[in-house]
Amino acid sequence: MQHDALPLPHASVLIIDFGSQVTQLIARRVREAGVYCEIHPYQSAETAFRRLAPKAVILSGGPDSVTREGSPRAPQAVFDAGLPILSICYGQQTTAVQLGGTVEGGHGAEFGRADIEIVEDSALFKGFWQVGGRYPVWMSHGDRVTRLPEGFSVKATSENAPFAIATDEARRIYTTMFHPEVVHTPDGAKLIRAFIHDIAGIAPDWSMSAYREEMVAKIRAQVGEGRVLCALSGGVDSSVAALLIHEAIGDRLTCVLVDHGLMRKDEAAQVVAMFREHYNLQLIHVDASETFISALDGVADPELKRKTIGRLFIDVFEAEARKIEADGRGKFGFLAQGTLYPDVIESVSFSGGPSVTIKSHHNVGGLPARMNMQLVEPLRELFKDEVRALGRELGLPASFIGRHPFPGPGLAIRIPGGISREKLAILREADAIYLDEIRKAGLYDTIWQAFAVLLPVQTVGVMGDGRTYDFVCALRAVTSVDGMTADFFPYPMEFLGRAATRIINEVKGINRVVYDVTSKPPGTIEWE
Repeated sequence: MQHDALPLPHASVLIIDFGSQVTQLIARRVREAGVYCEIHPYQSAETAFRRLAPKAVILSGGPDSVTREGSPRAPQAVFDAGLPILSICYGQQTTAVQLGGTVEGGHGAEFGRADIEIVEDSALFKGFWQVGGRYPVWMSHGDRVTRLPEGFSVKATSENAPFAIATDEARRIYTTMFHPEVVHTPDGAKLIRAFIHDIAGIAPDWSMSAYREEMVAKIRAQVGEGRVLCALSGGVDSSVAALLIHEAIGDRLTCVLVDHGLMRKDEAAQVVAMFREHYNLQLIHVDASETFISALDGVADPELKRKTIGRLFIDVFEAEARKIEADGRGKFGFLAQGTLYPDVIESVSFSGGPSVTIKSHHNVGGLPARMNMQLVEPLRELFKDEVRALGRELGLPASFIGRHPFPGPGLAIRIPGGISREKLAILREADAIYLDEIRKAGLYDTIWQAFAVLLPVQTVGVMGDGRTYDFVCALRAVTSVDGMTADFFPYPMEFLGRAATRIINEVKGINRVVYDVTSKPPGTIEWE
């Protein structure tokens, strides 16, 4: 993956991606251990390896088969360097093949929970797994290693993986057939920490305090005496980015809030008040709701909605920038964005898969050439929970940092089918009541994201002595650690009954409420 990474004065870990759905979780575990890391697909891994000069390398899992001709391989330079290597699942298999072992298919696949038995000690699990013990892990493989390379020995076995853990302790190469990065391997984080701290000897010096100091210096070096324009949406990402840039360059930052009329109830006013009054940022509020809502009239396709909103946003933003530049202080040479590391990873993915569609409303990877600005992306190396930690470091209030994520296209994608001002007003009220009930129940901080959806369905109902023909409202709430996977939140029925009753009684236009219990695999957790 090619991107301008932070030139940090920290020891780093390179994660080579072979296309696993959970590669980002490896990075999360490394960051949680206080160590900086980057993910790069195998195609560009050698370039990244030479640039980063990492102290250790981790090879991810992947969907391919090493028995297939032309299947992915790790750069030979990684094995020649003598660095500690942790190879996971597909990583174990390509390590075996590249070092002289054998991998075969058709020997019994293993998917899901499994138990491994420890048969020999290893530095990889010293202190928490014992010889003779059996421990739960998460498997996901169809092929398996059938002959180890010279110098390797078996440390653990499972029913369908005779080399569940195999290591060459002398060369510090450690391989697992299971996935230690997922929560379904309860001791997996310990294993990754042992590899990083005990085997690779990397000190935990990756912190948000250090990141803040280093990023402020980086912003100053990049911007010089120039001016920066920031699109401030009021979300956590753009807000943290704006505060960090403001700390670096002061009033040479100007923020613009483009109000597309698709925000939550009273959100624009709250954002303007907080940043103007409490942080003294130069913030311009542009009410462009009529432009956006008119353009979206009759647009039902969710992808066309996203693209329409993205196009109009750039148009409005550019027009406002030209107005601001007329103040005589010179042109804006830089545009700030709250791009996060998952955006970068998904937009330049291993396979070029669905991320082009998923991230179609982001400007990850560049801007229209006519804008003639350099990007300033101070959060580009961070995951969502790290952004929140940085927000706390910068002094943002906990109530703001803990706000549930809100999509760039706003309520437009929470109204399947065509939108209108009437539908937006109905949804805003329902959503506000729903969130109010969540806060009253003390559940808001337990939930990753909760929101209401106005379904394109109307049903006949009886309210009092009259019939109604109104919309159905769906409520959604999910739990997540980092936004990469999600599961529905198990509300008590009493809560759902209370929230539904309030919405039906207080919001004209809704006569039925349902709860969405869909879980999501890695990827977007938004409802569309």
